[in-house]
Amino acid sequence: MRITKAEFSRRRKALMDVMEPNSIAIVPAAPECTRSRDTEYPYRPDSDFFYLSGFHEPEAVIALIPGREHGEFVLFCRDRDPEREIWDGYRAGPDGACREFGADDAFPIDDIDDILPGLLEGRERVYYAMGKDAGFDRQVMEWVNTIRAKVRSGATPPGEFLDLSHFLHDNRLYKSAAEARVMAEAGEISARAHMRAMRYCQPGVMEYQLEAEILHEFAMAGARHPAYSTIVGGGKNGCILHYIENDAALKAGDLVLIDAGCELEGYAADITRTFPVSGTFSPEQKALYEIVLAAQDAAMTTLKPGAHWNEPHEVSVRVITEGLLTLGLLDGELDTLIDEGAYRRFYMHRIGHWLGMDVHDVGDYKVGGEWRVLEPGMAMTVEPGIYVAPDDEQVAKKWRGMGIRIEDDVIITKDGCDVLTDTVPKTIDAIEALMAEASRDRSA
Repeated sequence: MRITKAEFSRRRKALMDVMEPNSIAIVPAAPECTRSRDTEYPYRPDSDFFYLSGFHEPEAVIALIPGREHGEFVLFCRDRDPEREIWDGYRAGPDGACREFGADDAFPIDDIDDILPGLLEGRERVYYAMGKDAGFDRQVMEWVNTIRAKVRSGATPPGEFLDLSHFLHDNRLYKSAAEARVMAEAGEISARAHMRAMRYCQPGVMEYQLEAEILHEFAMAGARHPAYSTIVGGGKNGCILHYIENDAALKAGDLVLIDAGCELEGYAADITRTFPVSGTFSPEQKALYEIVLAAQDAAMTTLKPGAHWNEPHEVSVRVITEGLLTLGLLDGELDTLIDEGAYRRFYMHRIGHWLGMDVHDVGDYKVGGEWRVLEPGMAMTVEPGIYVAPDDEQVAKKWRGMGIRIEDDVIITKDGCDVLTDTVPKTIDAIEALMAEASRDRSA
């Protein structure tokens, strides 16, 4: 693990420091998810649960109880079972939960209905993310009702539920030095995967073959799973923002848009590059591409402490609208087009999102009704784009069916930002040079 046991402990302490006196926080692991019949999807822990524990097994629950005499970090998990471990793999068990993951106290998950009501009893407040898991919501209320049924015997049920996410997600928004290193490594692995796809690309290759090249690079580096479904959109498919069919042949003269990032030890990378299938941009492709690149470059200059979340988007909107106006895809006065949102026909998404353990990571974008101010440790994507629908008859035919997006990952620093994914070529000259070199190697 690249995140140490000491850091997980600091995270738990940071959360308990903001909890009200005489309270308890309950955080369940994610349930296993059936893929078909008796096979499951590869298990991934709930991000909040993993952030606080580093524990990666299903059927587990964390209870954080500030001031508890016998230890504040209680973990319920599957008991050791030699027979099941033959089939499903090693289990830490309660002893391993204490020894390997720093739990102060640990119990078999099968005993949770007997033990957790006793931990809840007498606590005034419960911190819990109600609504994420309906089944577990019911279980929590059953525990509370167990205590309520004993009120006449002197039992004291919790009187207040507080949203755990509000407090925990603010902590997750600020990345530690260790988190930044893992994210940088995930970014570098993902960058190599994109360059591998560029080198492999040529007319006639299937979209899924580029996806296979990317996933191979991820896995060979120890990042066995993508952070999200890989997008490989050739030609008009690049205009579909969440295109994941990846089953079409790539054609000479088209662009291909790849949006792909690996997950490494629970942390996501998220990169998009757009490049010509044949290795050379056409004049029209160059014109639109240069606008998107200029928008990203301009947005990057705003990323520093004290800027607000929406500044890079506002800058990108102005650059893209001005560029579309210059090329004749929009007509009118620049400020009026921006005010009316005319650009949204071609640039319909925002410039980025928080990034971390989830590819669309947690954290409020507004605080008190105002855009959040950027601070060191915040991680985000920067991804402007232009998409000209293939059936948009309001523009000249030469522009139709082009989807272009350029996306990189950044972490805000004390005086600007670090770009975690800038080893992937993104200038026209650099992309064409890489693909020309790959073409020569294939011909040799």
